[in-house]
Amino acid sequence: MSMRSPEINIAVCQLTSSDSIDGNFRNIERLLNSIEGAERLDLICFPENALYLRINEGDPRPGLRLSDESIVGLSRWAVERRVSLHLGSVPLAENGGCYNASLLLTPDGNVSPVYRKIHLFDVDVVGQKPVRESDVFARGTETSVFEVKGWKFGSSICYDVRFPELYLRYAREEVDAILVPAAFLTTTGRAHWEILLRARAIESQAYVLAAAQGGTHQGIKGGTRETHGHSMIVDPWGLIVEEIQDSSEVRVARATLKVDRIEAVRRQIPMKNHRTLA
Repeated sequence: MSMRSPEINIAVCQLTSSDSIDGNFRNIERLLNSIEGAERLDLICFPENALYLRINEGDPRPGLRLSDESIVGLSRWAVERRVSLHLGSVPLAENGGCYNASLLLTPDGNVSPVYRKIHLFDVDVVGQKPVRESDVFARGTETSVFEVKGWKFGSSICYDVRFPELYLRYAREEVDAILVPAAFLTTTGRAHWEILLRARAIESQAYVLAAAQGGTHQGIKGGTRETHGHSMIVDPWGLIVEEIQDSSEVRVARATLKVDRIEAVRRQIPMKNHRTLA
């Protein structure tokens, strides 16, 4: 484990992705190139379905590989700017299946899957089209913690945020921050998004970084989807540090995360000393 930096500069990016991998790649690249002083950031986070968002249920989904042009192109950007990129999720073809997987692209050119989504989104929400994520994805089985500048980041994706037992594991590992890349439905987003993110931060006493899809997504062959947006950075006390208020705006929120803030919260309420249940 490397020595933890006293602070780390991060950004969360909100997207309105589509079912065009090439189009999404170009949009991400344009957004990255528009970030002023990007080389001073340590980690840039993108939402779930960053490179492909299925618009119409039943459409065939692609299976990306780490050698695909879009991923290689983003890795090249990370190397040139000396910044780590976290692709909240892509449809990763692996071991004969496909996973909704987070990728970490580091300044040394390494590209690796760091998490495969455990809780797949199979729901029938009133007023929304049914969603069956398990029709196209295999389920991940393992939690994941990775490091950037010595900071420990716990991994999750979207629907995972409803299952506190996952985050309890990260709390026990005393992670510094938790990633929740998402493509929340508008109905559930209005009711639950902020509440769930702040709860996960409070119970884990860690920062929460939630890059989200937002707005109206247009399919290249027709059809639309709506997502909630409101990408957010929450501190270990549960306070919202930054939020992209416009649900349909493609933009970036930035913050400097500080070890002192984490330690101050944990010192005031030493939850790790009081846990008695498994």
